[in-house]
Amino acid sequence: MELSSGKPFDDRHRSAALDLLGEHSLKYVICLLLFFGLLPAVTAAAQQANSTPDPASAAQGDRAKKGSEPEKEIEKNEQSQRALGVLPQFGVTSRNDAPPLTPKQKFHLFTKSAFDPVTIGIVGLQAGISQAGDEFPGYGQGAQGYGKRFGASFADSVSSGFWVNFLYPAILKEDPRYFRMGEGNTIHRLRYSLTQEFICHTDKGGRSFSWSNTLGALTGGGLSNIYYPPSDRGFGLTMSRSGVAMLYGSMAGLFDEFWPDINRKFHKHQKTQPAP
Repeated sequence: MELSSGKPFDDRHRSAALDLLGEHSLKYVICLLLFFGLLPAVTAAAQQANSTPDPASAAQGDRAKKGSEPEKEIEKNEQSQRALGVLPQFGVTSRNDAPPLTPKQKFHLFTKSAFDPVTIGIVGLQAGISQAGDEFPGYGQGAQGYGKRFGASFADSVSSGFWVNFLYPAILKEDPRYFRMGEGNTIHRLRYSLTQEFICHTDKGGRSFSWSNTLGALTGGGLSNIYYPPSDRGFGLTMSRSGVAMLYGSMAGLFDEFWPDINRKFHKHQKTQPAP
């Protein structure tokens, strides 16, 4: 039995590789731009944070020990915030001297965010859009296909929150919240908001590289290989999903930073309009 020549074999595999690259090239480009575009700013911010003592660290320690009722009320209000009165913003604070969260509080933040009805509704919408675009064709169509897409999307959401908001922050003593700057030069705030996916406040009061977000994205992306169709698994797709998750995190930071400004201007415009 003769083996076929190597050239047709190489051509077939080269064609398959090009098709795979074309299918996922946009995601890879986004990940690379995100990493190399933000890396200098992240490095500079981390060096500055490590070289400059945080004047709020002493205040954080004192307030964390007190556990006063006013502080609990403030945290309760912060974890009830919603943009447009709907979208959860439970992990956002405008206080740079906010005391660190305990592991129990981090777990509460995770569960409150992951199982909020609005979050589940968004997951359902994502599953519907995914089915309409026939993403993950291995799931099929119909009610069964939608159920599988919903389950995968919900698993992504819960897994991301578990690793990023609870487990890694609890182990590494990092604060999973977004600390809003709220004032200053717009360009500075823009850069600050985009890099906060990579820079976090620590439980000791300083700032450091956010290992929780990075490891959480990689862990969630790796675990997704368990429930995604065989054609949507593998190292390349795992790194792609992890990079896109971090990109979404940076975009969320941008929204968290500037949403109060947008909301203020919108209400101010409404007040200035003459009554009919």
